[in-house]
Amino acid sequence: RRGREGAVSLSASLMLLGGATAVLAFRRLFTASICWRGRVPRTLGARAPTPVIGNRHGVRRLIGTRARNPHKMPAKRPFERLPTDVTPENYSLCLKPDLIDFTFEGKLEASVEVRQATNQIVMNCADIDIITASYVPEGAEEINATGFNYQNEDEKVTLSFPSALQKGHGMLKIDFAGELNDKMKGFYRSKYITPSGETHYAAVSQFEPTDARRAFPCWDEPAIKATFDITLIVPKDRIALSNMNVTERNPYPDDEDMVEVKFAKSPIMSTYLVAFVVGEYDFVETKSSDGILVRVYTPIGKADQGKFALEVAAKTLPFYKEYFNVPYPLPKIDLIAIADFAAGAMENWGLVTYRETALLIDPKNSCSSSKQWVALVVGHELAHQWFGNLVTMEWWTHLWLNEGFASWIEYLCVDHCFPEYDIWTQFVSADYTRALELDALDSSHPIEVTVGHPAEVDEIFDAISYSKGASVIRMLHNYIGDEDFRKGMNLYLTKFQNKNAATEDLWNCLENASGKPINAVMSSWTKQMGFPLIYVQEKQEGDSRVLKIFQKKFCAGGPYAGSDCPHWMVPISICTSEDVSCDNMKVLLDQPEMTITVKNVKPDQWIKLNPGTVGFCRIQYSPTMLESLLPSIRNLALPPVDRLGLQNDLFSLARAGIIGTVEILKVMEAFVNEPNYTVWSDLSCNLGILSTLLSHTDFHEEMQDFIVDLFLHIGQKLGWDPKHNEGHLDALLRGLVLGKLGKAGHQPTIEEARRRFKDHVEGKHVLSADLRSPVYLTVLKHGDSTTLDTMLKLHNQADLQEEKVRIERLLGAISHPDLIQKVLTFAMSEEVRPQDTVFVLGGVSGGSLMGRKAAWKFVKDNWEELYNRYQGGFLISRLIKLTVEGFAGDKMAADIKSFFETHPAPAAERTIQQSCENVLLNGAWLKRDAEAIQQFLLQRKGAQPTV
Repeated sequence: RRGREGAVSLSASLMLLGGATAVLAFRRLFTASICWRGRVPRTLGARAPTPVIGNRHGVRRLIGTRARNPHKMPAKRPFERLPTDVTPENYSLCLKPDLIDFTFEGKLEASVEVRQATNQIVMNCADIDIITASYVPEGAEEINATGFNYQNEDEKVTLSFPSALQKGHGMLKIDFAGELNDKMKGFYRSKYITPSGETHYAAVSQFEPTDARRAFPCWDEPAIKATFDITLIVPKDRIALSNMNVTERNPYPDDEDMVEVKFAKSPIMSTYLVAFVVGEYDFVETKSSDGILVRVYTPIGKADQGKFALEVAAKTLPFYKEYFNVPYPLPKIDLIAIADFAAGAMENWGLVTYRETALLIDPKNSCSSSKQWVALVVGHELAHQWFGNLVTMEWWTHLWLNEGFASWIEYLCVDHCFPEYDIWTQFVSADYTRALELDALDSSHPIEVTVGHPAEVDEIFDAISYSKGASVIRMLHNYIGDEDFRKGMNLYLTKFQNKNAATEDLWNCLENASGKPINAVMSSWTKQMGFPLIYVQEKQEGDSRVLKIFQKKFCAGGPYAGSDCPHWMVPISICTSEDVSCDNMKVLLDQPEMTITVKNVKPDQWIKLNPGTVGFCRIQYSPTMLESLLPSIRNLALPPVDRLGLQNDLFSLARAGIIGTVEILKVMEAFVNEPNYTVWSDLSCNLGILSTLLSHTDFHEEMQDFIVDLFLHIGQKLGWDPKHNEGHLDALLRGLVLGKLGKAGHQPTIEEARRRFKDHVEGKHVLSADLRSPVYLTVLKHGDSTTLDTMLKLHNQADLQEEKVRIERLLGAISHPDLIQKVLTFAMSEEVRPQDTVFVLGGVSGGSLMGRKAAWKFVKDNWEELYNRYQGGFLISRLIKLTVEGFAGDKMAADIKSFFETHPAPAAERTIQQSCENVLLNGAWLKRDAEAIQQFLLQRKGAQPTV
């Protein structure tokens, strides 16, 4: 699942936005719990030239002492997987949805094997009424079930029979009925508006992780695979789709307005990958070079908006076939845009479902970041057709394997299709650094989390499973080399096709292919949470440079305090100023400290660790080493990904109190000549985090002046209008920079944004898609009630969902208290799709301190309705994180903790812990560095602080 609508803090990203950070925005928009980059670290502890153990108890007062296993999920009720005495081989399933009364009827005939004599069959079942059930043993008489015992909390049903069912094969028959719910899970209804303005509904499915049981009684566990024969009885003017191709479409005997649509038998697969859609759609189609029929289904009248995704999908299938050396196993693949959809997309085998914003591109009205987002999501979901669908995780503990791998290879795929996107540099800002931020918290968790009850699964669709998973696979790929990696992948997919696998199975295949100790190396990354801070010192000896390297666990709250410090097996590369593009040396750091000699390094040359920012760690250089590296930022001698990595490491060290924040502000000044979009994007995020932090002080405006000074040169160089021969990244950079300048209060930018906005509204000169976010953001930030009314009118008139979402996520920039309330009310209205409400509220929280307080009060006041709307699913986690993480201090952390003690949200428990931890860390950071930051900012202005 591309669970990523998750969400840029509008303070850290969207609000700093530009049509630009929507790349990070959209990228974050669906990543579970770390949606927000405004997390700030803690703590008390003097700076130290080498890693030291410090006192970290202050932050723990409210979140509790760290347990021995802090990564364990909160205690849940006992959970048992389904018994294996009866297992399915084939589901023959017929469903008849009623799009008026929002119900459905179902008939299941499941071929099963009774492996052990039993007088009951236990299956998963939720929100379904079983009408009749019987079992027909092969060659014997039908046995009617005498009772159905629903265990609602465990989402199971036990069918009881009057006598024991004997070992052997037979047919389980069940007639049942259910509701087409409005919760965006199971078999549900999705509202859409037809071209003529009528409200219609589609019937669609979303089963991952554990919601197939809401559509039909089944063995709803990933390891219990079977084949599927699907039949849908639907109105004859509707399109019906499922995983496989249609084999028959016949009139339905009982109703001349209905048709019976039969689909081909599926391969053996898990229940969470089954899908069906019934609705009104147009489509575009093509055949990939390897002969697979590819279709993109769009809302009626919008077929042209499917062409970009179609082009990407048609290039991607042959790319993966060649990369894995395993053909795509189905005859067709459909990609379809669903109006009401909770996640970003879902990889159902042969029928991939998407949010409209993750699939549709309007050539005139879609911005560059949206195209990039669509390319990444298509690449992600199609990777799952092999990695996840053909070979499936044995249990949800191994979810990361699905999502981490797809989150890595989507970049490989986009780099193949669109090399001009420089997508691997963007990976570092969008995934790698985000994972490092979350994983530095005490309330993080290992990549592999033991999952029991289904209620626990949603919590691990987060940046650890996706982004840390992708980052360690990128590190592993670099360690092994592409050739051996591909050999190992082919071995894995071939050996386990149509089966289930665990993490160790992949390690074994890669170990066989490469001859390297993959299991030992990777276990240190998947089974323990966190990552190392690598501290390095140097000494010149003749023509050699002797490096002393230490590793200690990096903690957001400062130096690790504990005698049992974990360590990792870290593949480390080293380069010198002689050739930054070539690794001078590679070592495996497999102990707490190590001494390395790098030969042929002259005294005036510098050394850099982790070139390419590939190793999943933070680097802290000795002061002299850092000093020798910094000029290479200003003169651009370091490659962009290394300039980004160096700045991001220093920023994280400042957040953790290991160095002073003023030090990183001085380093940021060296980026004034920076040309690279992704480097600016990461700087922008970090400045957004600082800006949010300083909103709690009375010198927030001085921080805005610093931001303007830093961005003004690149802003003037880019200007407002594209120049001849500009590319994708220039468009992203322009949107980012203008949004940043406008939000920070640069008067000429504000005036020009207002002028262009007026022309846009009056129809004199329509804004290009790439300029809309920065212009909307700027006029809203410095606007009044007329501005807000105009923006809401634009929202109402917009036909493209991307434009509606663009406006929704920026409305929170408005500054007046009454207007903030108006935006909050609007978020809950019919004008905003349910899945987008969360991000309107997040936009208000990210817009200002006043907005944050108003949004938190609004969430508390409307908690019951919000919780019911999302049924405790992963959108609740996003809502909590987006709303509260910009706060600072003990008092707010206590308020948040207290509220959720009386309003429990079980699926968001870890998110609540992480949010409280971040609020405490923010308070510690302010306490530690606010005065020094103020002094620095005032001295820059030539003023003196007043007492």
